[in-house]
Amino acid sequence: MESSSFLTVNDQPITISQAVKYLQASGKMGQFIGTILRQQVIEQEIETREDIEISPSLAEQTIIEFRLKNQLSDPKAFQEWLKTNGSDYATFHASVAFSFKLEKLKALVTEPQLPEHFIERKLFLDRVVLSRILVDNRELAEELQTQIEERGSFEEFAKEYSLAEERIFNGMMGPISRGTLPDIVRAAVDAATPGQLVGPIELEGRFAVFRVEQFLPASLEDTQLKQTLQNELFEKWLGEKIQKLTVKLEVS
Repeated sequence: MESSSFLTVNDQPITISQAVKYLQASGKMGQFIGTILRQQVIEQEIETREDIEISPSLAEQTIIEFRLKNQLSDPKAFQEWLKTNGSDYATFHASVAFSFKLEKLKALVTEPQLPEHFIERKLFLDRVVLSRILVDNRELAEELQTQIEERGSFEEFAKEYSLAEERIFNGMMGPISRGTLPDIVRAAVDAATPGQLVGPIELEGRFAVFRVEQFLPASLEDTQLKQTLQNELFEKWLGEKIQKLTVKLEVS
């Protein structure tokens, strides 16, 4: 039996079986199914848990704020916006409410593992701001370090002598993840204090003198970082849930 119509394009129906063929031909089938499975797992989890409920007024207030922010306080303008975006008020309200429930689910799922995950990732989350002068022989590196310690200008020497690209920024490398630093550099930097010179350190046949500018330790008090870690844990949890599903494609 022919599959039912899935879409209509220029009055021509596209059946579900045709849609599946198009997805397979474009290599998007796996992504399409993955999106469906992801949404099913999330919605079933939200429906079956009793600790995901949100206040009905929360979505209402969020929609009011959205309309004010986007100059959609006029009902006609808002209705036109909904229509343009292929939605209606009920669908939009449900979407806003779902987003709050999703965030609550993420928090509930990830909260127990968050401190441990943070500790495991901390080496790469901590950052340090460094400046560097990179030259091709140890003698020059040692001489530059000595002159800087005797009140020479690190910035001027970086512009004049450094072979690294950051010389145009007076040697400033900017914030760098501690976890990406070579072990020998990280050990020396960790033992230093802001303003202190480190080196010379040999790196792939060249020699670097570093100045430690600032340590930027990661913290779960950082809302953006916490959100990132929660998303990592949630995606892992979601992936494990999806892997346990038995999936059959039933399109002739």
